Amino acid sequence: MSDIKVIKIGGNVIDDESKLSRFLQEFASMKSPRILVHGGGKLATRLAEQLKIETRMIDGRRVTDKATLDVVTMVYAGLINKRIVATLQGFGCNALGLSGADAGIIRAVKRPAEPIDFGFVGDIVSVDGQRLAAFAEGGIVPVICSIMHDGMGTLLNCNADSVASAVASGVGRVSPTELIFCFEKNGVLRNVSDAASVIPEITAGTYPALKAEGVISAGMIPKVENALKAVNEGVTGVTIKHSDDLLNDNTGTLIRK
Repeated sequence: MSDIKVIKIGGNVIDDESKLSRFLQEFASMKSPRILVHGGGKLATRLAEQLKIETRMIDGRRVTDKATLDVVTMVYAGLINKRIVATLQGFGCNALGLSGADAGIIRAVKRPAEPIDFGFVGDIVSVDGQRLAAFAEGGIVPVICSIMHDGMGTLLNCNADSVASAVASGVGRVSPTELIFCFEKNGVLRNVSDAASVIPEITAGTYPALKAEGVISAGMIPKVENALKAVNEGVTGVTIKHSDDLLNDNTGTLIRK
């Protein structure tokens, strides 16, 4: 049995119907056991604007008040999740849409209000890696959104990169697991205006300087930090790459200890 692949797809690709369709078709064609984690920030932001609900972001993370929680739950766990599942079924991939609350697969705790009050934002505390591995190795492909639960009836919004990292680490304790972050760029870029300026490798030693220089900023910060966390927790390999290169090895940015 090959490694389980945990693949995270970003909101900008989800927003582009043709890019998403191409990605999902390639994802469906993969032979290895796999799990898909998705975001969807752009669509949630647009809906919030239509409902006249203010969107606030701090360091690439969404501040989630009660009204925003309702919006992201509808969008992430509902519309986007089921569209992806239906598309994968159309490509012959037996997908199962899940939030963290379903089967209790992922539990989170509400983030403390200090030093920054993110509202109904959660930090993941446990992942049922055994159940997720059983799904993946049994031919059922979990499609996980970023809505989690606290085990006491409250839904929480979690950063999708954090979810992907935690899922990979949790499943990795059961079976060898690889983590791949797919989004609209070729990898982590030294110059965001130059698509060819991919940084081939980032380690825990080189990351602080890249962050201090502003090379890694905003939404890329949680992505890289979660990739480094997964590597430290035993995930066999982490790559940040373009969604078009899902099936192409030796592309993107490798994250190492």
